[in-house]
Formats: sequence, structure tokens, C-alpha cells
Amino acid sequence: MSTTINPGLVELTIDGAVVRVPAGTSVFDAARLNGIAIPTLCHLQSQTPVGVCRLCVVDTGARVLSAACVRPVEPSMKVATNSDKVLAARKTLLELLMADHPSPCARQQHSGDCELEMHAKAAGVGEPRFARRTLSRGADDSSLAIAIDHDACILCDRCIRGCDEIKNNFVMGRMGKGYSAGIAFDLNAPMGDSTCISCGECMVSCPTGALTNKGTAGTAIAGANGTQPLSAEELHRMPVFAGVSGTFLELNHGAIVKRRFRKGEVVCREGEFGSTAFFIVEGKAQVAIATPIAHVKTEGGARGFFKRLKSTLVGREDDKREEEARDRTIPIDASVDLSYGNPVAELGPGDLFGEMTCMNFYPRSATVRAETDVVAYEMLRNVLDIMMKNKTFRAQIDQTYRQRALETHLRGVPMFAELAPDFIEHLKGSVELVRYAPGQVIAQQGEAADSFYLVRIGFVKISEGYPGGELVLAYLSRGDYFGEIGLLGGGVRTATCTALDHVELVKISSDDFREMVARYPNVRAGLEAVAAERRAANAQRLQMVHNVPIDQFLSQGLMEAQSLLILDLENCTRCDACVNACADAHDGVTRLVRDGLRFENYLVATSCRQCRDPLCMVGCPVGAIRRRNSLEVIIEDWCIGCGLCARNCPYGNINLHPFEVMAEDPEHAGRKKAAVKQKATSCDLCTHLKEPSCVYACPHDAAHRVDPKTFFADLMGQT
Repeated sequence: MSTTINPGLVELTIDGAVVRVPAGTSVFDAARLNGIAIPTLCHLQSQTPVGVCRLCVVDTGARVLSAACVRPVEPSMKVATNSDKVLAARKTLLELLMADHPSPCARQQHSGDCELEMHAKAAGVGEPRFARRTLSRGADDSSLAIAIDHDACILCDRCIRGCDEIKNNFVMGRMGKGYSAGIAFDLNAPMGDSTCISCGECMVSCPTGALTNKGTAGTAIAGANGTQPLSAEELHRMPVFAGVSGTFLELNHGAIVKRRFRKGEVVCREGEFGSTAFFIVEGKAQVAIATPIAHVKTEGGARGFFKRLKSTLVGREDDKREEEARDRTIPIDASVDLSYGNPVAELGPGDLFGEMTCMNFYPRSATVRAETDVVAYEMLRNVLDIMMKNKTFRAQIDQTYRQRALETHLRGVPMFAELAPDFIEHLKGSVELVRYAPGQVIAQQGEAADSFYLVRIGFVKISEGYPGGELVLAYLSRGDYFGEIGLLGGGVRTATCTALDHVELVKISSDDFREMVARYPNVRAGLEAVAAERRAANAQRLQMVHNVPIDQFLSQGLMEAQSLLILDLENCTRCDACVNACADAHDGVTRLVRDGLRFENYLVATSCRQCRDPLCMVGCPVGAIRRRNSLEVIIEDWCIGCGLCARNCPYGNINLHPFEVMAEDPEHAGRKKAAVKQKATSCDLCTHLKEPSCVYACPHDAAHRVDPKTFFADLMGQT
């Protein structure tokens, strides 16, 4: 009795079983449809088969084994999927792959489901017989959502096909040949700097620990009143997450929550360290600085009566400094800046605040309180990164900034105050808002100058290269600008500008810049004056490099200093009169410790060095610590006392000084009560006196304030 076969079906035998499948079916799918498992690493049903891993090899009776995922069935074909010959070939392939794979990889450590290691264990592969890779392909930690370990990559191409075929993003591809082949993003850019939108499809497609979710360590926002964790399904209904892998969102469950704040409730407080950002969906909130805006000033009696001196908080109108900067606005971590005279502003639906805190783990720059009932999304940095790479969401945030904050930002620079409204409107539409990852070079010394930049978020390091190393010229934060020297001068960058953390800049084209300085002569004059001051300061720094042996300065850290307190140990009797005098002159809070580096018979005491590379300035959430044109590091009156500068100072020379003030009662909005507020203080060289108290008080002529450039040059006979 004969059996009629459907002409559209192909009959073949797999492991002794007769099967019928549609013509054009692969051997892999024919086996799968009939309950026969064939192992594979490079093949997913949702992707086009490519046959690169060869783990799915089967015996079809041909001269060589065939990759089942790309081999179409043929009539009367006899296939063996688990013969000794096939199993031996697969084991050899697994040994070769394992010899090129760190075991256990990140995925195996976190979840125990690395497909390569699971197959190797099932095949009985122990220590590979083959030599392991000696040249590492490295890791890429630039993405906030996905960790990349190129050493764990097996070049299966599943990530590339997920990016291209499923999400149509076309960001990933292969790079190199043979032993040096690897996966690259765009034109071999770090993932975080590429056009990747952090959809997560590559990560969920990867069979090993080459691409893993940074949230697997258990990062989630701690539960609190009014907190509602959002499920992957809820997030998918939000347009900003529509194109993100559901598995990826599930892995990041808890990294974004919906928060509800009642009227009068505090959302976050200035000075507190945080790791999240907030996006307001409903309601209005007030953002303000509660710390008194005042300088720490030491005033009091005559010489010899240090105990009568007292540090107090003094308003700017009673303590006007030379070269006051940013007297129009106070930069904060939000879409608005605060007015110096009334540091209060309003945030509403569509406003994002806390971005710098979230991305860089800096202290909160201001206190935010709900003016009405508020609904907001609170998110960790990996989710914020996904949202900021969404073109629609990013456009919304940028538009809010252009309309609400760009004008304030520009007018916060005193020399731009006279820009006419029509030119401001022109800039709102023409400027480019650009982002840079930590360590990324914004402009290179010697390159053609084509743009002028305003710092919107983060910190930028300005440095010059010279034979033997790099000299840091400045750290710039929100409200600062750079690029004017190259545009006003010879058209060439005179310094290298590098992002210290996650940086956002307002990029003004050279054409708009030239139009601005042509239309507004005072702006040009102001920029030229600042450029001249910067050139002079840079020349002074470089002169120090040429005059003093660099290796000896670097070995003691003295090269960074502009003003040092030194103690001549041959005269010093360790009486601590200098320390006590400093404490007495500053309400018991000494700014001097009789300890530190030694250089021959001199002790470089722990006191502010007025560093040439002032790390204390990096991260200040309100830009309150700055350097005057004289290169003296000072702390502005809007310091919120978060203490980050004290933590950053490598020499322990910044302290927090407590003051009792009348402040808002956190339990009762609108009421005030006595509270202790902190202000950062450092050595001010006792500018209120003729010479520093420590130097005056020394009975043995052992304490001296010196310029290290000249003092050590003289000491070493280099003048």
C-alpha cells in the first residue's frame, strides 16, 4: 500500500525517523518541528540564520558535516544529528570556543545561563586542549545600561542581527579580520558614544556574557511612601520605551518608579547625595536654595588677640569682592537657573531635574518641594540614559531648555547681558545641544576652531600639552564657556577640552559667534579681555614649568601649588602656636594641620595650596568654588555646604564651618526655626589681616608663606 505525499512537502529521515516538512525548510527547523533538538549558539528563530558558530553541524552523508541552520532539506536526505562523528566535531568546536572565552563570564556569574558554558558542560568539555587567548580585546563600560566584555564575545552575530533586523537601528557590525575580529559600534566608537539608543535588543540576543545588563547587580530604587514600581508592560505603553526590549525592561524592573508627592512635601534636599533624576508628569514644584547666601568672613580685634576674631556670614553688599562672577544667576541641576537676589524658581510638567546628580552621583544642588500635588517619575541612571537616547524625549527636553533656560543661561554670563531679544531668539533655534561621555575629547589643541561652547551640565577640563606632560589650566562648570580664544585669535585651538563626567554643552557655530561679536562690540571687548587674562595666566603657569625641575616638584606634589605654608624644621619647636592661632582666628575651626609633605628640611603644612589643578572645584553642584583671575581659589557665598569639595581636596585643606541661622522648618512649610548650616572654608591667607595668623604667631620664625615657583627654584639654585 503506497502513501501519497503532498507535493509541497519534502520527506527525509532524521536520526532514523521519517519526517515531512515544507520545501525550503532548514534541517535545523525540520528537526525542531519534530521534537529533535540540535544545539546552536548563533541561531535564533527571530533572526536570519548565518551558520557562523557551526555548533549545529549534522551528518547529511556529504563529504563534510553541514550547518543545520543554513542547510535546506532535500528529498530522501538521511540526517544524523548525534552520531559519534557529529558529537566529536561539536566537542572540538566547544573546546575552541572555550579556549577563547573567560569562564565563568559575567552572564554565568550573574544568572548561570551562559549558553556557551552550558553547552560545554553538557558535552563534557573541561579544560580546553588548546592554548588560550593571550591578547585581550578589552571591555567597554561607556554605556550606562549595558556592560560589554569583548573577551566573552564568540562572534555569533546575534547582537548585530538583533540591532539590524529586529530594531532597524543599524548601529553594530563586525570589525577587523581573523584573530583580531570583533564587534564594533558605528565607526568603532565606544557604545556609550555611538548612536545606540539603549534598546537592549543586542543584550537579550547575546548568548554569553559579552553584553550584559548593568542592572543585574540588583540596582533598584528603594521603596518609599508614594512609590509605585512600573512593570515592563506599563513602561512599554509609554512612547519613550516603545522600542525597548521587553526582556531588558524586565531586567531593569524597579529602576524607574512613579512617585506621588503631596503639596508641601519635599522631593529632595540640597546637599544630599543622590543617584536618581525626576521627571515631572503632573503638578508644580518649587526649587530653591535654603542655605543663607553669604560669605564666610573673619573680622575682629587687633594683633595678639586672636580669640577676639570671629568668622561670620556676611552678605555680598557688605563684602564686595573683586572680580565677582555669576552675580546674575546661580547654576543648579535643573532646566532653570536661580536668580541671585531671589533663588527660587518653579518646575512643571515636562521638566527634568537631578540629571547631573543621577549621571555623576553629585550632591543635590537645591531643595525641591511640591507646590501642588505632584506626580513624577524617579529613575536611576541606566533608565535615564535610555530615555535621553530616545529622540522624541530628548527633543522634548531640549526644547524645554531652549525656551525656558537658554536665555537665562546666556544672560547669566555678564558680558552677554546686552544681547538683544531678537538675537537670543535666533540662537534658540540655531544652537546645537551636544553630549559627551566621561573622558571624551571635545576639542583638541592644534585643531581648527569652529565653535564656541557654553557648559550646560557637567565639568570640562581645559589643559595644555607640553614636552613631558599635561598642564591643567581650568575646570569649567555650568555657566562657564570656552572656545573664544581660538575664534578670536588665529583660528586654532590653544588647549584641549575634555569631558570629566557626563557633559552637555550649548554649541554655538563660528558663524553665529562672529555675528554676535560683530553686532555687539561690548561683547567682543569682554571676550577679548577674558581671553587676554587666560593667555596671561597660562603663560605664567608654563613659565613655572620651565623654571623648576618638574620631576622634583611632581614627586612631592608641589608643582600644583601657588602659595605654600612651609615650616622650617630646623627652627620649629613643634609648639603648635601656628595651629592654635589659625583656630582662634576662625571660631575654633583650624584651616591648618602641622603635618604634610617634606622637602629637605622644610615641612609643607596641610593648608590650602591654591592649587594650579584645583580638584576641589570638580563636582560642586552649584559652581560655588572658583578661581579668580589671580589664580586664588575662593568659595562663593551661595555654597550649600554639601562637603564635596572637602572630599575632593587631595590634601585635606577644606573644612566645613557650622553656623547657627534661622532656616525654614522642614516639618512646617512657611515657618522658620534655628538651625545649623555648614559652609565650606579653606585658608584665606588671613586677607583681613596684614599677614597670615599662623605666620605672625610663630615665635621662632619657622612659618612662612611662599611662592613655590621662586622659593624652590632659589633653593635648588635654578634661578
